[in-house]
Amino acid sequence: MVTYHRPMTDDDRVFKALADPTRRFLLDQLFERDGRTLTELESVLDMTRFGVMKHLRVLEEANLIVTRRSGREKLHFLNPVPIRLIHDRWIDKFTERRIAALTDLKRELEDRS
Repeated sequence: MVTYHRPMTDDDRVFKALADPTRRFLLDQLFERDGRTLTELESVLDMTRFGVMKHLRVLEEANLIVTRRSGREKLHFLNPVPIRLIHDRWIDKFTERRIAALTDLKRELEDRS
């Protein structure tokens, strides 16, 4: 049996990054206040600095965070674009029919009055 392995896509990287609760927590922290340092992010988690760095690396590879150097510090910022693309690709298409049905119902009820 031959197995085909396709290369990892951007969507795959985002889903992989979002699959972990610690990474979702880190994104929530950046959503609350952007531009945090590793030390700040590490202080709210019960794990080693190296562990937090590994999670941040996965988030950065998925383009969910971007970093910028400020002197000796590296600041981490949330990048919501990949999440929006996932929303548009995977959620919108599944809700379109329901929204269309509600719009049709609204028009029908308005026409009756």
